[in-house]
Amino acid sequence: MHLEDRINALVQLGHKLRSEDEYREAVIHRTHFNNQWFTKDNQRQAITAIAESFLEETKLRDWVSNYKIETLDPQTIALVLAGNIPLVGFHDVLCVFLSGHHAQIKLSEKDQYLLPYLFRELKQIDERTVEYFSLVEKLNGFDAVIATGSNNSSRYFESYFSKFPNIIRKNRNAIAVLSGTETSTELKSFGQDVFQYYGLGCRNVSKIYVPEGYNFEPLLEALHEYKEIVLNDKYKNNFDYNYAILVLNKVKYMANGCIILQENKQIASHIAGLHYEFYNEVSEIEEEISNRAEEIQLVVAQDGLLSVPTFPFGAAQQPGLADYADGVDTLSFLLDLP
Repeated sequence: MHLEDRINALVQLGHKLRSEDEYREAVIHRTHFNNQWFTKDNQRQAITAIAESFLEETKLRDWVSNYKIETLDPQTIALVLAGNIPLVGFHDVLCVFLSGHHAQIKLSEKDQYLLPYLFRELKQIDERTVEYFSLVEKLNGFDAVIATGSNNSSRYFESYFSKFPNIIRKNRNAIAVLSGTETSTELKSFGQDVFQYYGLGCRNVSKIYVPEGYNFEPLLEALHEYKEIVLNDKYKNNFDYNYAILVLNKVKYMANGCIILQENKQIASHIAGLHYEFYNEVSEIEEEISNRAEEIQLVVAQDGLLSVPTFPFGAAQQPGLADYADGVDTLSFLLDLP
């Protein structure tokens, strides 16, 4: 397939994902049965985001136009996909396909059905796409690797895949910097950054930085708008467990029934938790962001508050095609392989 053929197939896939499909609903139901974190609404939300942000023709063509994608000798790229949120590895798959390489994919046990469904749809659009993807239990015969996992698994990946060109991703989380001047609308939108996909994504905010003397009441009130999140038994169990631990250990905390705020220097927080830390000057936070860049996926803040790039409230889980995980340009990596 030429690049134009691949782009056209993806655009048509985007059109199909925007329409109703009984088979897709069956796949969504099966996925939820397999993984209770992947609610039907969250799966639909992830699929819609892919269709609108990644597979919309103008956005796709504008993104690709920034690269020199030529006919090349295709290589086999091993993809070890994460399973923390639905279809979290789709962008890597997209990059491999557009670059003209072959993706050898090891799915996460937590997300086994959605990506094969997308491949099925692509095959119906253009049978030639089947040459670009293979799903395997064990990786072998590959030329390069893109692997996403935890800090623990990344050490294994770095050792096992060290002799191959690779991108190895570790744990990262988003942070937010609040000024205390946020409107109630901004704070409510911020709840999406915290709660979407139950906070399990690397783009979810797990820590906030607030000015000394910050009034937490408006924030807690705004976040309480998402109180129905506790209707998910798995989330509620985590909330209750972590709440009980803090009470038993007599640790200072704030809670509103659906989120627990705790002063903590760590960026990663537990499920149903949000860490906070005080600051005096914005310059302190910019230095913190620089020093802890390896832990931070992105920063949410009011426009103009910081000199570093930021996302607006409510947009943390709305990446564009050029918003690469860990800031590593995946498509350039694939196009520059020896």
